[in-house]
Amino acid sequence: MSMPPANAPARGGLFGQLYFQVILATVLGVVVGFFFPHFGAALKPLGDAFIKLIRMLLAPIIFGTVVVGIAKMGNLKEVGRIGLKSLVYFEAVSSLALILGLVLVNVLRPGVGMNIDVTKLDPKEIASYTSAAGQHTGGWVDFFLNIIPTSVVDAFARGDMLQVILFALLLGVAMSGLRERTRPLFNVIEAALEGLFAVVGMVMRLAPIGAFGAMAFTVGKYGIGTLSSLGQLLVAVYLACALFVFGVLGVIARAAGFSLWKLLCYIKDEIVIVFATCSTEAVLPRMMVKLENLGCAKPVVGMVLPAGYTFNPDGTSIYLTMAAVFIAQATNTPLTLGDQLAVLFFLLASSKGSAGVAGAGFITLAGTLAATGKIPLIGLALLLGVERFINAARAVTNLIGNGVATIVIARWEKAYDASRAAAVLDRPT
Repeated sequence: MSMPPANAPARGGLFGQLYFQVILATVLGVVVGFFFPHFGAALKPLGDAFIKLIRMLLAPIIFGTVVVGIAKMGNLKEVGRIGLKSLVYFEAVSSLALILGLVLVNVLRPGVGMNIDVTKLDPKEIASYTSAAGQHTGGWVDFFLNIIPTSVVDAFARGDMLQVILFALLLGVAMSGLRERTRPLFNVIEAALEGLFAVVGMVMRLAPIGAFGAMAFTVGKYGIGTLSSLGQLLVAVYLACALFVFGVLGVIARAAGFSLWKLLCYIKDEIVIVFATCSTEAVLPRMMVKLENLGCAKPVVGMVLPAGYTFNPDGTSIYLTMAAVFIAQATNTPLTLGDQLAVLFFLLASSKGSAGVAGAGFITLAGTLAATGKIPLIGLALLLGVERFINAARAVTNLIGNGVATIVIARWEKAYDASRAAAVLDRPT
């Protein structure tokens, strides 16, 4: 890939570092949104445009990476083994995240004492989320049927990542069997990837502008004051995410033989961009490059990282159980242990449908409350003021979780160059 080395020193010292530019832009966005709320709210298109620029590249990049990786692999048993290990890992770790969120919300009890009267909440505020949630409650059969695209063109046009991955898997398997007969097609796809990643490098220069617009809009529309009224929930979610990252993922990283802290320093650019834009999609292409540069084999990165965006939403899983019980606490809705376990088991399946798009977790939560029927759905209106701020924490947790997952599965597959990783992680950035 033609992008510069993922950890190459930036020109211009600290001010030349992308992460520092994004941090400055984020702080400036907060200032503008706070002092000029109407102007700040009007800057939303800046953040949206940056996300759309990245999103337009995702489908072809994921398609090309998966096809090239599998075609190079040649061993179909290896493809199936990586897929199976990935799904087992995703289910285990995201389930731990759900359980952690459920335990902490019962220990910290952030909603107790709010005494919210649900009759005074406006159902119009959550109408868009509840209607969207109704489209995602068809169960496992519909979920798997929806992975099959109506047509290949439709999958690319709508940017449906699972459908694109399915087609890429099938084409990669076919090309690995035909070998030299498909070499010209392989060369074309590989060359196209070079061009696409060069475009990514161009678009990422706009990350500070996107971060500025997204943060100015968030503060301008919702205001800093919303953080005080729902501050306990916000603190609880951030604490839970920190415990998960440095506790659960830290233990996993140590067992896999690498330093989580060094990994976080290595992907600091991506972390601050995701925090500002609340979307892990914004850095998916760069994460793929960085993980390959770290020593993970291309086929593993191409299969595990994109799939993790849907099947391994660790931060979203934490938030879902905490938010559901928080609404019950705030509205004085009694929940037995059985009720909470029912929510947990439902989320074990429904949480896997939330991808890297900002707001997807909120839609999943709406579907969960509607399906269980115990917690008042109108209680979602309580979360709107801090949704964007909480979304930043869970998006960053999702990003880190999928980075760790890719390294772990690459190591399981003996497709991880530990000496290269050590050299990259120890290098000053």
